[in-house]
Amino acid sequence: MPIWFSNTLIVAAAFIGMECVAWLAHKYLMHGFLWFLHHDHHQRDDGDFFEKNDYFFVIFATPGITCLAVGLNQGFNYLFWIGLGITLYGFTYFVVHDVFIHQRFKVFRNTDSVYLRAIRRAHKMHHKHLGKNEGECFGMLWVPLKYFREAKKTLAK
Repeated sequence: MPIWFSNTLIVAAAFIGMECVAWLAHKYLMHGFLWFLHHDHHQRDDGDFFEKNDYFFVIFATPGITCLAVGLNQGFNYLFWIGLGITLYGFTYFVVHDVFIHQRFKVFRNTDSVYLRAIRRAHKMHHKHLGKNEGECFGMLWVPLKYFREAKKTLAK
């Protein structure tokens, strides 16, 4: 197997694995003992651009940066490629969550994509719950099929 193919598989596995990590961290950490950092994301009232929830960017970027640095220092070993997958997931999360869904930057407002509409709807359902103990749809890129069906119906109209 060529080395570029192995490295691509490592990046893809790390990226996909991060969706699982993000789901678990969101449900059990952010809606658990780290709620004090996440609650303002559900109950914004100050109008500030930044929120305490943004600290999770630093928290979740640290393993990716560490893997990139160590892997690069050791001659582009597997840790570098894992770090690249984690970092690409972080960038994707930022674009989907902060730019597309929450419109922190006013681009990507409208879409005819069933997938993107399903993601936006699932996230909206997540935010209808204001407390830490209620909730649904903790993932970002994988959402329940019912939201795809709803998105398909809205586009058919």
